[in-house]
Amino acid sequence: MRIWCKLIKDNHILRDAVMENHDISTSRTGKVYDCLEKACYEFDLEKPFWLEKNKQDFIRHARTRFTKDNFIEEIPFDYLEFQVIEED
Repeated sequence: MRIWCKLIKDNHILRDAVMENHDISTSRTGKVYDCLEKACYEFDLEKPFWLEKNKQDFIRHARTRFTKDNFIEEIPFDYLEFQVIEED
């Protein structure tokens, strides 16, 4: 699985990275959480909370946006976009 993670502010990409997990013994959900954890480490962010809206967006579209409502700390961007670009 490959996931594209982007920090967006004022409709511009501040930073982006592609996270990968190809472990066949891990479930899809496990791969998603692992990639999110790697992205947060890469961007030096706390892990966001998955709200019901995020879960539904990800199930329907294989992408979601984490906004300030998903973080405890203040964030210096508008949202973190999290999108699957390749499934195993």
